Amino acid sequence: MWVSALIFGLLGSFHCVGMCGPIAFLLPVDHKNNLKKLGQIALYHFGRLSSYAIIGLLFGLLGNSFRLFGLQQQLSILVGILMILIILIPYKKFSKYNGSKFIFKIVSKVKSSLGKQLKQKSPDTFYTIGFLNGFLPCGLVYMAVFGAIASGTALEGSLYMALFGLGTVPLMTAAIYLGNFINLNLRSKIRKAVPVFVVIMGMLFILRGMGLGIPYLSPMEITPEITAAQSCH
Repeated sequence: MWVSALIFGLLGSFHCVGMCGPIAFLLPVDHKNNLKKLGQIALYHFGRLSSYAIIGLLFGLLGNSFRLFGLQQQLSILVGILMILIILIPYKKFSKYNGSKFIFKIVSKVKSSLGKQLKQKSPDTFYTIGFLNGFLPCGLVYMAVFGAIASGTALEGSLYMALFGLGTVPLMTAAIYLGNFINLNLRSKIRKAVPVFVVIMGMLFILRGMGLGIPYLSPMEITPEITAAQSCH
């Protein structure tokens, strides 16, 4: 799962450059001092990873409640099915039920705060920009959230999302230094590849939930009752 989070972040970063690239391009970094610029970029990424980790923590808690009831395997299968359905079902079907008005208000506030921060150059500005950036709506982040839920614990959910964010760091850093360097043709190909990878991940989650006894891929689930019984001996 940890490897899949990193790969998902790396592939998804091609999408991130297109969606969050404008924020990265407008970062008020110090172009005259390379060391200071590197520190400012690191703070920006740390802010993004922090928000992803918080999101993973919250949804990991949700997954943990399923685990406590012995439903982690069923949850993994459900998450896998949802990931595949979201890719296969046209977006227009979901747009009718997405609560867009409520989300729009939140996004507007986040964008407003981002706009204010982009005009400043204090040390905490870059962390704040990254932190707010992490809460902007993004389809790929939603997919990663499914992984956080299926992880089963708050800590693992937080780690899953942090690793996803870490996977986006190389390309987003290149975007800050080089600008919009990815041509439209390559970006189009990557965008077509991302849904395929999401479906593959969904299938892996389903396989994991089936508990077929395949090491690392589909391990058998050990119930709390068995663990307790073993501890008595």
